Amino acid sequence: MAPNKPDAPERIARYILDGLDRQDAETLREIATHAENLAVWKEAKAETELEEGEDIVREDSAEDSSLPDDVPKKAGVVVKTINDNQYYYYQWREGDQVKSKYKGPVNPSE
Repeated sequence: MAPNKPDAPERIARYILDGLDRQDAETLREIATHAENLAVWKEAKAETELEEGEDIVREDSAEDSSLPDDVPKKAGVVVKTINDNQYYYYQWREGDQVKSKYKGPVNPSE
């Protein structure tokens, strides 16, 4: 009796799944290795982009009682420039990753 085909995650686009279904086992393993390497690269790239063009406004926002529930007290506030506009972001580290959450525009009229 052949094993059942594994269910695919819903987030994977149908066109990708169709292409994967046409590959042999060896090619699928190569794709899996490439996908893992690509994910590591994208995470590192995103972290670098977060760090570029940012000014730290406050190193420790633990005194800020208005922190959202999903932002840790150890988070700092940074200013990120996007398309010549400046925005505040909460930013913190979780292990090797830099996490951030949008806070609002530096100039509320923007």
